[in-house]
Amino acid sequence: MIRFTHVSKTYPRTGTAVDDVSLNIGKGEFLFFTGPSGAGKTSLLKMVYFEERPTTGEVRVSGTSSITASDREVAKLRRKLGIVFQDFRLLDNRTAEQNVAFALEVTGAPQAVIGPKVARVLTQVGLSGKGTAYPRELSGGEQQRVAIARALVNDPFVLIADEPTGNLDDRATRGIFQLLREINAGGTAVMMATHNLELIRRQEFRTIEMNRGAIVFDSHEQAARHAKSE
Repeated sequence: MIRFTHVSKTYPRTGTAVDDVSLNIGKGEFLFFTGPSGAGKTSLLKMVYFEERPTTGEVRVSGTSSITASDREVAKLRRKLGIVFQDFRLLDNRTAEQNVAFALEVTGAPQAVIGPKVARVLTQVGLSGKGTAYPRELSGGEQQRVAIARALVNDPFVLIADEPTGNLDDRATRGIFQLLREINAGGTAVMMATHNLELIRRQEFRTIEMNRGAIVFDSHEQAARHAKSE
């Protein structure tokens, strides 16, 4: 589904952000990406939705190649991806419903489709009674749920979450993570970057640790080596 092949990313001013990463991510997986600030997590995630392209190597996402994809092909791919950020990125002058609907409007979806889809995903994220609220009227956790609903409304095959709980308290963090687990259980792959080591330790999902742009630990590889040695 997603494949990194000897991928490196170098920026002119800050140097190497991702260093010779090879990685396969299967359909429906749940992955944690962790590591210190500047380890390369965000750059790696940006290359999944082609916000950045590799300096060397190739990223393939559902058959689309970072080497050959046109802007039109990238736009088409992004409609199949859900992206969630730490800072929510909601439109302040739009209600929760309108923020979610906007993601459908930009794809040209007919109005008759938009209303039911928005209602469905707001119910899925536990906000069926908050559709007419503006972001300023919602808690941080509720704002992030709106952002997740917006990411889900186009039925993505993967949800990319870059520090989605970074601005939330412990209770809201647990709620958002439980929601991501439920989304994953429905068949959507989840790629989540986080500094929250306590959250990671409580789970059995695949964990990839990065440092200085390189993958220094992959729990799947360790498990495979352990099984082979037995």
